[in-house]
Amino acid sequence: VQLQASGGGLVQAGGSLRVSCAVSGRTFSRTVMGWFRQAPGKEREFVAAISWSGRETDYTHSVKGRFTISRDNAKNTVYLQMNNLEPEDTAVYYCAGDAHRSITTRRLVNYDYWGQGTQVTVSS
Repeated sequence: VQLQASGGGLVQAGGSLRVSCAVSGRTFSRTVMGWFRQAPGKEREFVAAISWSGRETDYTHSVKGRFTISRDNAKNTVYLQMNNLEPEDTAVYYCAGDAHRSITTRRLVNYDYWGQGTQVTVSS
């Protein structure tokens, strides 16, 4: 199973970015997908997750109302739309897949597959 993240970059505070993650090698429609991030010197943390169908989503408190996770099962791709970005959002963003559950989970250890990460930098 391969997860390929893309779309990171440098943006000013208040701006927007969309990161994407293309999945191959597994039935994507039966994989819960999540986004995590890791800032320098910090542990990797949960950002958002989406269920198989896309009807259930979950967000960490700090991004609620600013970030939106979505998926296109026909394209085997999950997205994270990030609006009103803040310098505190600067991190490497990782997509991840959970092969064993149909509902979302925040637990890092529950995810079986990981992408390589994409850098998001928000300047003040």
